[in-house]
Amino acid sequence: QVQLVESGGGLVQAGGSLRLSCAASGGTFSNYAMGWFRQAPGKEREFVAAVNWSGERLYGVDSVKGRFTISRDNAKNSVYLQMNSLKFEDTAVYYCAARRSQYYAVSLSEYDYWGQGTQVTVSA
Repeated sequence: QVQLVESGGGLVQAGGSLRLSCAASGGTFSNYAMGWFRQAPGKEREFVAAVNWSGERLYGVDSVKGRFTISRDNAKNSVYLQMNSLKFEDTAVYYCAARRSQYYAVSLSEYDYWGQGTQVTVSA
């Protein structure tokens, strides 16, 4: 059983930056692909980014490309989401997820473990 704990969310002004972290425990971290999803009020949870065991990355939401960077540190059992040039529409709860495969996926249903989420609020 893998446990995921996110941190780093908060309130930031538009144009600012945040770095989300997700610490994993209970499994061999390098065996898992990791993803970040987000859910804004009244909207469905959407895929933001994912990273393979080797560091290969995929970004799902066009609006975050060039602004967000996903990375992982297998030695620290952690995955990160660096968010720059934040916009009001980035406001959401951000979730970390782990998939029992070394290769990423974009569908929520293909991830096996989820964190509790961390709130990101961007003021206009």
